[in-house]
Amino acid sequence: MPTLTRVEDQIEVPDRLPVVALRDLVFFPYIVLPILIGRRRSVAALEAAQDDEGLVLLVTQKDPGVDDPGSSDLFRVGTIARVVQVTQLPDGTSRVVLEGIGRARIKRLTTTTEALRANVELLIASELERPESLGSPDDAGNLDELCDAVRTLYADYARLHDRIPDELSTMLSADGDRVRFAHLVAGHLILPSVEKQEVLEEILVEDQLSALREMLIREIEILRIERKLDRQIQLQLGGKGSPFDLSPKSRQAGQEQGQDREEWEEIADQIEDAGLPDHARARAEKELNRLKKLNPVAPEAAVIRTHLDWLVALPWNQRSEDNLDVGHAAAILDAEHFGLGEVKERVLEHVAVLSLVREMRGPILCLVGPPGVGKTSLGSSIARALDREFVRVSLGGVRDEAEIRGHRRTYVGALPGRIIQGMRRSGTRNPVFLLDEIDKMARDFHGDPGAALLEVLDPAQNKSFTDHYLELEYDLSDVLFIATANTLQGVPEPLRDRMEVIRLPGYLDTEKREIAQRFLWPRQALQHGLGSEETITLSAEALDRVIRRYTREAGVRELNRRLSRIARKLARAVADGEDLADIVQAADLKKLLGPPTYQPADRDDDADRIGIANGLAWTSVGGEVMDVEVAIVAGSGNLRLTGTLGDVMKESAQAAVTYARSRAALLGLDPQFHEKIDVHIHIPEGATPKDGPSAGITIAVALISALTDIPTRSDVAMTGEITLRGRVIGVGGVKEKAVAALRGGMTKVVLPHANETDLESLPREVLDAVDFDLVKTMDEVMTAVLASQPVDRRERLRGAAAGVSPPHG
Repeated sequence: MPTLTRVEDQIEVPDRLPVVALRDLVFFPYIVLPILIGRRRSVAALEAAQDDEGLVLLVTQKDPGVDDPGSSDLFRVGTIARVVQVTQLPDGTSRVVLEGIGRARIKRLTTTTEALRANVELLIASELERPESLGSPDDAGNLDELCDAVRTLYADYARLHDRIPDELSTMLSADGDRVRFAHLVAGHLILPSVEKQEVLEEILVEDQLSALREMLIREIEILRIERKLDRQIQLQLGGKGSPFDLSPKSRQAGQEQGQDREEWEEIADQIEDAGLPDHARARAEKELNRLKKLNPVAPEAAVIRTHLDWLVALPWNQRSEDNLDVGHAAAILDAEHFGLGEVKERVLEHVAVLSLVREMRGPILCLVGPPGVGKTSLGSSIARALDREFVRVSLGGVRDEAEIRGHRRTYVGALPGRIIQGMRRSGTRNPVFLLDEIDKMARDFHGDPGAALLEVLDPAQNKSFTDHYLELEYDLSDVLFIATANTLQGVPEPLRDRMEVIRLPGYLDTEKREIAQRFLWPRQALQHGLGSEETITLSAEALDRVIRRYTREAGVRELNRRLSRIARKLARAVADGEDLADIVQAADLKKLLGPPTYQPADRDDDADRIGIANGLAWTSVGGEVMDVEVAIVAGSGNLRLTGTLGDVMKESAQAAVTYARSRAALLGLDPQFHEKIDVHIHIPEGATPKDGPSAGITIAVALISALTDIPTRSDVAMTGEITLRGRVIGVGGVKEKAVAALRGGMTKVVLPHANETDLESLPREVLDAVDFDLVKTMDEVMTAVLASQPVDRRERLRGAAAGVSPPHG
């Protein structure tokens, strides 16, 4: 049963909850609110909640007009609420007071005649947004600035809105809990349910606060326009007045005209002080002249004012002075990240070139690697090494081209794209700009955001980047763009061509140990109150056991979570007054973390490995050692493939079978053997989709082992593709696969000869522990992997005629 943790308590949430559908209402966590329940399914859900844990899932309807909503009528993210009080009303409805405690995503919704029930997945990334989960002090500072901006804007919003009491804004505070603050502000906004649902579905509190800030800016502008329009209408209804009319209405009209003139003068001063380039200055002055001719309450006037605000707020000429000390940059990178030598070397080269030429077009780096290897935090460290501002924009799920290029001003609520918004936040024209999760952009009828990024990331074009909202060229050539991706498969080829790809293959166990000792455990100990003068440490044996028996990943996120759990257990023991040792030993881990999650691989070299071969696979989360199993049964020549294989891997299996048939004589098999048997090729973990052109030789070895009854070596893994003639061709992802082989206890890796140059980029620890056998043909593969070699059928027949017992097969 998952647990939802809040500042006040811990609440166990069942995997399955009754659902109450809401009309025109989005319920947020931390909100206590009464609602009326009268529909049959909602009443049944309330009764089920009272009989069980007292918890329900509140989900908003997409169309409030639907009386009996089904699965397709509900949003997929809702709020888990606790029933506080139920009062039966005379008309048969129930007045229920509910307290929101957390958010959940619906994994599966079951619709019955009695009630709606949902299998849920907790959205706890945001609910646990505490200072310890922030990447750096700069991240915390950005969140504090966002909170202050939202608090100030909400105070203005409450003052302008007639339906919100002014004192409510003073009650909302972000001190100690930014997530609570974001949800309380969102819950007290008077907005359409669709917009509030977007805030509810944002995972990160930073994204929630950014969305709230933009909504508040828009709503405040609308409220101000409405007030001005109301005053103008009242003046017109009361008469225009005369030059000698000293009535209160006439005096108020004169005051408003004076205020407009002050506003124009203020905008003119801002244009003068902004240091705009000539083309931007001319455009700003033209817009200001248009503004002066318009009625202040006209909708177009508000659009022009907002456009001018963006023009003067952008950093057109402001630059931060680069720190070009290579030693300083190296010290920062080494202090905050262990390993990652190729990335550090590339950054130091950039700093060195800058120190010589003083100005160069910013490179476009793309960090590709599994989750948790430090791609995002590395971007922040690069900014600190250069003494530049740091801007991060997450592109995961972006499917609209306007998110990159901005909306045209003809649309209501138009804004610049994320690139220009990020430049405004940075305050300089040469920040380090991180484009996170560039491989997770979507593409639909709204346009292709990947194509929109081509102009941003092309050094030959981004000097004159044009945002649809600004309608002006903006120079991005001084920006150091860094993109991150788990895999390049989702990145369009033209976009990939404009970036310098640097691969992060994942960490070795020794690197994980160093990272845990230097960074992860000291941070966890400090955040959980264990970082006093008598700091509790973990022994080297304990760390190794956590890494090898409780985690299995390329990065260090799961390792960090395990260390956090150890710190929580120790903090609880300290709070209970227990005497703890200064060092946590390996024997203590079972009590702190429970039984080990992963058992050591049993790869004894015995005769039971007939029909099994160790393959190496590349995945978006790092390399893996993958077993391929082949079974031979009596049949009529059928080939069966299982294990959720993609089309490429199916073709590799078919090519391996054809190769084995073509080499029947060498293998000592009847040339027509395939007509009397069925071949079943299986790759375990069938729930995980697998595809890619690198499993051909592995499938062929497992098949030949099963056909000849010759076992394979358990300490040898292989990767490579096979042709019908038995040639072995090169593959990709060698670095990730080699690291996985070392992690899996392999002593030898069979690699295509075409990948010989990839060995030069492998870590020294891998080269020292693993032997690499470079092969060109399947004959060489069989020599390296099979425990003994097949004998030509003609030799077997000669041996039988001479009374010699034949070998295997």
